[in-house]
Amino acid sequence: MEIIISLVKLVFFFLLLLQAVPVMVWLERRLLAWFQLRPGPNRVGPFGLLQTLADGIKLLFKESIMHKEVDVFLYLLGPFLVVFTAFAAFAAIPIGAPVEFMGYAIPLQIADLNVGLLFVFAVLSIGSYGMILAAWGSNSKYALLGGLRSTAQMISYELSLTTSALAVVVLTGTFSLTGIVNAQENVWFAFQQPLAFVIFFICTVAETNRTPFDLPEAETELVAGFHTEYSGMKFAMFFMGEYINIITVSALTVILFLGGWHLPFIDFIPGILVFGGKVGVLVLIFIWLRATFPRLRYDRLMAFGWKILLPIAILNLFGTAVFHVLMA
Repeated sequence: MEIIISLVKLVFFFLLLLQAVPVMVWLERRLLAWFQLRPGPNRVGPFGLLQTLADGIKLLFKESIMHKEVDVFLYLLGPFLVVFTAFAAFAAIPIGAPVEFMGYAIPLQIADLNVGLLFVFAVLSIGSYGMILAAWGSNSKYALLGGLRSTAQMISYELSLTTSALAVVVLTGTFSLTGIVNAQENVWFAFQQPLAFVIFFICTVAETNRTPFDLPEAETELVAGFHTEYSGMKFAMFFMGEYINIITVSALTVILFLGGWHLPFIDFIPGILVFGGKVGVLVLIFIWLRATFPRLRYDRLMAFGWKILLPIAILNLFGTAVFHVLMA
């Protein structure tokens, strides 16, 4: 029975993320058009709802061009690794409190790990290897420059990301994502750790290569960054991984700082709807940032990560640890 339940959850989460990607693409197009005072997609289907489906069909049948100098294995491994890690990272994300079914307490996540936070961070960090392998396997100087930028950016902002999250671990004493959510039943950590929350969210934007931190792409400078030599569905896989990662890091932000499926003083709304609503708000903020901010210059992006975010995150972690010990 447990195997069947696990398989059902696996299929459910896979289809959920798979269907969320075209919805996010459509939503982003419509919102960006609204922010920038232009129509947006409005021809294919009502309100342009079928435009993303049409684009998917086009990419599916589009010729996949691969020049003769590429390293075929690395060239194909790159996009696969990006998409695989995007799906795998969500395996430890709980989207609601466990539910009772036929005498089983079923966690609303694929794998209920006591080191869930470490697992998510570890898998997300592997995604950057997909970008550098795609860049190296393409055997193109423009793609290689984009891959090197992505690696440097990922390492820089992952340090601040994990350091800010460790402040929450100090308060809760657990790496279990469910345990972290349960510790916020009354007060969210965004109020107890506002500095860590702000740093964490900024780093999630950088980790997903979104504006203003989209230097790994930088189309105006590098043609199309690390995926310059890709076309067809292999090209689409990079963007699929990006949108799934946006959902994953938004869910992780909700779990660490926004109380997960808990809503203070309101208990009549199902937890899964509360969780989904919070994630949806953060996804909308990602889109809002893209419509608002220009791209940072590369040296300023790196300086911001190393000289500002990381020192503040370390000081916040140190102060949290000292305060926690003194109050124990």
